Amino acid sequence: MQKKIIVAGIGPGSHDFITPAALKKIRAAKFLVGGRRALSEFAAPEQITCPVTRDLDAPINFIREKISLGSVVVMVSGDPGYYSMLDILRKNFPPEEIEVIPSVSAMQLAFAKISLPWHDATLLSFHGRQPARDDLKFSAGKILGLLTDARFNSATVSEILLDCGWSKNSSVTVCARLSYPDEKIFSTTLDAAAHSAPVNHCILIVKENP
Repeated sequence: MQKKIIVAGIGPGSHDFITPAALKKIRAAKFLVGGRRALSEFAAPEQITCPVTRDLDAPINFIREKISLGSVVVMVSGDPGYYSMLDILRKNFPPEEIEVIPSVSAMQLAFAKISLPWHDATLLSFHGRQPARDDLKFSAGKILGLLTDARFNSATVSEILLDCGWSKNSSVTVCARLSYPDEKIFSTTLDAAAHSAPVNHCILIVKENP
């Protein structure tokens, strides 16, 4: 059987959202890669592990060393196809060596929490990057789903959107700590969000107020 790099999505946080398929692969893995939180939650004592830190060369080298000995499972938060380590893995290994197990992303969960379809939404990320200004510009009927970080948070992103032509009264829903017991979801206006205490590492859903 061909040895694979199995990229398993572990969902937005709560164990309620990890799929049986991903959990099965994680539990069966001899070699396991993931963030420190994921390893503390899922790794068994007998598994050989490698944490994912800012030094992304370390897990890549770990996979290169171990793949001849058996499949390597790489745990990623959310869905592997949405801003995850999958990009880096594809740059270092042939796609046919990679198996992906999809999962629920925080973005999916945010839209679900407010019962809003997301097939027409523009999905962008401020997490460690900044989207093109043209993608952020207001247009009638536009819906934005935005990942944020500590620098680009609910306040700073709201200011950017106001500068991109969005109305002060446009609706912004702030979704933080999704799926955790201290989950926080609230809606306000872009103007209010721009002048309120920032919420970091959240999802913002922005649309016109009716």
